[in-house]
Formats: sequence, structure tokens, C-alpha cells
Amino acid sequence: MRSNSSMIKLVLLGDGRVGKTSLVLRYVDNVFSDKQVATVQASYLTKRLTVDGESVTLSIWDTAGQERFHALGPIYYRDADAALLVYNLLCKDSFNRVQSWVKELRKMANKNIVLVIAGNKSDMDKMQHLNVEDAERYAESIGATHFVTSAKLNTGIDEVFLDVARRVLEQRKSLGPELATADARRKSVIIVDKQPTDSPAASKCCS
Repeated sequence: MRSNSSMIKLVLLGDGRVGKTSLVLRYVDNVFSDKQVATVQASYLTKRLTVDGESVTLSIWDTAGQERFHALGPIYYRDADAALLVYNLLCKDSFNRVQSWVKELRKMANKNIVLVIAGNKSDMDKMQHLNVEDAERYAESIGATHFVTSAKLNTGIDEVFLDVARRVLEQRKSLGPELATADARRKSVIIVDKQPTDSPAASKCCS
């Protein structure tokens, strides 16, 4: 059964403390903590789901949001099928950072990467929220989808990851098997190039 499962690599990007890890842990393990420890470099989780009758395995890389880890970004997103860009609905700077990530992805990531944007922490005081309509318009302008989520209340999260999987599968079908195979070949080379065997730190975070 596993051999028939489509593999999708998804990378999460966004500022520190916007709730990337909380979103993933809520989705994969259905757990939430108000005192979530900040991610260092990146963490890796998987989740199996069925999309329109097709078995899919999401390979999820949750990256650190702190500026000192920014240079590690390409290790995780360059060969990704999709990127989930997360911002805090109460923090305009975190949304501006999403736009910066999009520019970087356009330059350095797979040209067919699927983009999804999530405005997180919708459970907080709505009077302070950013204008979601503006975020939705921005998402539409770059060919992304936009969701409003709350890891605490577990709202909007299943929809986000289902949308990621469905759009990647649709894209693969539109590209055709030959292009998909060539793309997978390029990815395998990139992964090998980015995993030096003599670096204990790299082995730990990419294992």
C-alpha cells in the first residue's frame, strides 16, 4: 500500500512565534500547547491522508523562524512541492515577511512550487486582526490560496493541508508523467548536494 502512496514535500515558512509548529502538531498529532518551544533549524513530520480516493503522504518540514536560521531555508524549500507560509493575524510585520519569503521562493525554489498562506491565531482578539481581505487579494495575485487558522481551536487546519495535497496532485497531472519524473530527478540531486556526510549538524536536522 505504501508503494502506491504519492509523496509530497511541504515546507513551512514564516517568522518565529507565528504558530508554524503548533499548526503542524495539531494536524499530525492533534495536540496543542500554549508553551510551544521554538523550533531549532527544522523538524520533520509525516501525515498520510486520502485525497479524492488517492493515498498521499505529506512529508512536512517545519523550519525555524528566527533570523539566524534564515540561511538554512534553501536546504528545505528548494526541492519542495509546496510551501505553507504562516503569519500572525495580529502582526503586520509577520505578513510582510511572508511577502519576502514569496519573492525568495520565486527566485530559488522549484518554479512549479504550490503556495498556500495561512493567517494564524484567529482565536485572539478580532479587533486587532489585520485586514484579511488584503491578504486574500495578495494570495490571489501570486496564485496562492489563503486560509484563516487557529491551532488552539483547531479551525481551518485540515482544510489547509488538504488544499496543499490536492493542488500538488492536480499540478502533477497537468504537467504529465515525463515532466514529473524529470522534476523528481532534479530534486534527488539537490537533496544529495545539500547533505554533507561530514557535518553532524546537517545529519541531525535532515535525517
